[in-house]
Amino acid sequence: MNENAAKLPEDMPHVLVVDDDDRLRGLIAKFLGDNGFLVAAATDAADARRLMRSLAFDLIVLDLMMPGENGLEFAESIRETDDIPILMLTAMSESEDRIRGLEKGGDDYLTKPFEPRELVLRIHSILKRARPARTIVTEVILGEAIFSIDKGEMLRRGRRVHLTEVEAALLRALAAKPGRVLSREDLIAATDAGGESRAIDVQVTRLRRKIEHDPRAPRYLKTVRGKGYVLWPDNP
Repeated sequence: MNENAAKLPEDMPHVLVVDDDDRLRGLIAKFLGDNGFLVAAATDAADARRLMRSLAFDLIVLDLMMPGENGLEFAESIRETDDIPILMLTAMSESEDRIRGLEKGGDDYLTKPFEPRELVLRIHSILKRARPARTIVTEVILGEAIFSIDKGEMLRRGRRVHLTEVEAALLRALAAKPGRVLSREDLIAATDAGGESRAIDVQVTRLRRKIEHDPRAPRYLKTVRGKGYVLWPDNP
């Protein structure tokens, strides 16, 4: 992930490149980065899911021939919950293969080898015809507190509230998906906190003390029994 993402223009499309080929993945990421895209890269489906838990992407460039969960399976699982555009990459050129890829949720299909410029043009084309862009939330309002997702900072009545790195990462993950329940396992992966689920419970308790008027009866950071936690900010 680009650590300087918060300093980049907000209108830069954020692309996730998923490919198990280190060389090709690096070349694609560099070329897209040089052509006006904010890029994150993943080595496989599991790595991609980890990134998607804490970051919002505008498009996925997805290799189909990956070990383990292949690109078709990954695309199909994404489509169950997300309408993010997907550009599929594959060495297979038969029409049946292309049709199968589109049936599994791909928005476009590019056969290897390909010209990097064509990749950029296809991405721009997909983004232009994509469904209306989702509103990108940059901050959430939690009563008297305002949390900036980009900066990982929280202000209460204009004064900065100290957050540990884990607390900031935890709140960022929840704030990026308001109203959506995230499991303890999701939050462990998003915060890189490690440890058992109990560690997340402890962090949530500490975070509530900094957010809630009454931490014992939380208004914003709620527990969903048997599932995890969800953030309900005041802003839509």
